[in-house]
Amino acid sequence: MAETYHEDAAAEHRAGDGLLTDTRLKWFGIAVAGGFSLLIAYVIFRILTDFVDYDLLVTIFPRFISTYIDVLVIVVVSSVLSLIGGVFIGLGRVSKTKFTRAVATCYVEFFRGTPLLFQLFVLYIGLPRFGIGNFSRWGWYAGIIGLSLNHAAYSGEAIKGGINSIPDGQMEAARSLGMSYISAMRKIILPQAFRNSLAAVGNDQIILVKDTSLLSVIAVSELISLFRNVNSNQFDAWTPLVLVAIAYLAITLPLGKLVRMLEERAAWGEQR
Repeated sequence: MAETYHEDAAAEHRAGDGLLTDTRLKWFGIAVAGGFSLLIAYVIFRILTDFVDYDLLVTIFPRFISTYIDVLVIVVVSSVLSLIGGVFIGLGRVSKTKFTRAVATCYVEFFRGTPLLFQLFVLYIGLPRFGIGNFSRWGWYAGIIGLSLNHAAYSGEAIKGGINSIPDGQMEAARSLGMSYISAMRKIILPQAFRNSLAAVGNDQIILVKDTSLLSVIAVSELISLFRNVNSNQFDAWTPLVLVAIAYLAITLPLGKLVRMLEERAAWGEQR
């Protein structure tokens, strides 16, 4: 009895120590997060009050809106094309046909293995040598094509992972009910694969938004090129930088929120 009592007391003591440690870690995390948040808030306040020229902001705002609309168009078109391409790449990666699987694999390895900047240069400089893209707006189209092709590879890998996460028995059951392979994929496998790969695909679309900053190297007027022009002409870096930061966050924050909402809705649907 005495031994049992001592063992219970020791167990309670260890549990108490663990709870105390967890509480300390919790408050330490709160303190670090709070201190970091205050530091960031102070830095932002100083930038907005001491470094931003609001007269210059009003002057460049019309140019900014025009550039911002161009960027939004590029983002929307590239996003849609990359998702469509990603579906085909994902299906190709799990295809039963060796040739189709090999082509999809080579596509993914090339576009994931080479820098996006290299791919943009190949499209913008290389294709006109073959008589493709010899017109003034070619940089704009090359940017959309480059972003779409690059991010289709990443979306395709995410969708492939989503397809592989579905038990093989579901496809076998669908085929036993008389459904064709394409019909089973469209009605049963792909909807679940999209749900399982939603986080990865959503994160890739957020990266796509930020990758538009690379398009300035192929003569596309985008937000970073606007910053460079204003900085070189007005010798003011902070004013356009703040505007560019707000512009990107105005796209990425709602997009991230949308992805989280879709994930929560998908999780709620699974629980039902």
